Amino acid sequence: MSRPQEPYRQFFPFGNPFRMISPKGSKLSNRLMTLLNKFEETLSERLRRLIPKNKDDILSFSWMKLAMESLCDSHNDIKTLITDLELPVSDWDEKWIDFYLDNSVKLLDVCVAFSSELSRLNQGKLLLQCLLHNLESNGHFTKAHSSLASWRHHIGQKNPRVENCFPILESLVETLDLPKVKNSAKGKVLMRAMYGVKVATIFVFRVSAVAFTGSGKKLSDLSVPETLPWAHAFSVLQSTVYEEMKNKFSSGRATVLREVDEVNVSVKKLDPVIQDTADPIEAETFKSLVTDLGSKGEELSHALDLLGKDVDGFFKIVLTSRDTLLCNLRTYSNVAHTMPKKIMREGQVGR
Repeated sequence: MSRPQEPYRQFFPFGNPFRMISPKGSKLSNRLMTLLNKFEETLSERLRRLIPKNKDDILSFSWMKLAMESLCDSHNDIKTLITDLELPVSDWDEKWIDFYLDNSVKLLDVCVAFSSELSRLNQGKLLLQCLLHNLESNGHFTKAHSSLASWRHHIGQKNPRVENCFPILESLVETLDLPKVKNSAKGKVLMRAMYGVKVATIFVFRVSAVAFTGSGKKLSDLSVPETLPWAHAFSVLQSTVYEEMKNKFSSGRATVLREVDEVNVSVKKLDPVIQDTADPIEAETFKSLVTDLGSKGEELSHALDLLGKDVDGFFKIVLTSRDTLLCNLRTYSNVAHTMPKKIMREGQVGR
């Protein structure tokens, strides 16, 4: 599924994803057009909100939190749209079901990987606490130096679970060509709405995975049809974020994550003092450096906790949607042997 990637290349391998929304076949009524327009206008506004006004906010946990909240709202909107469309599960084409179940389980896998990385980063809080304790205790510079080295080693480690997100995201890109919808106006609206949310999800997950791993070469543009109402907002968002990411990667920073980088800057200021290679400094100056490190460490810890809750919230939304669909399918298919094989397999998968 995955292919070798070149930096920042255009990625549009799937042809025209909107041939299923062409005028041929069933046309959209005024009510359906209103539902679709409302959905896409909301998506466009959410994408605009993610365009950082301050470039320093790009690749911060606060931006990631905002992005995850946006995805949670958009995925909830899909559930609302299905209800508003009054599209009973009996009208769902098996291809749509396969499409949804395959994609949702991949999103769950990425969420699990992100949660593991946030947990790993949070473990660094203990190392910072040891470092601060040793700095605040007279005569413990040797222990402080050891804690500092442990922090740098811990932050510099790679998480293979996040690295494995890239082929998953690649496979999601390759399935952006949605199933064809014939003779179902409601189905066309649903597939088009899902397309928009999927593009936004892939973008946010890819940016996050690159930020966590520092793998700048994994970036690649997602191209979308310019006729979509949210296309311009997405294009501006993608170009703005990617440009700043490239700048940060080219600067040679150990990490492009703002909150982690701020802790590293504080650590770097204390490093020569701990190793006794700096000129003697006043007690107040030293205290100020230690206080700054403690403050930056608390900000990092708080940001990690908040983002972790949003990743967990997104996981629950996707999982609940899957369970609801499967439950409705089982209710509709009272006799097990009449259920599509795909649904029976999914129902047997343990979480």
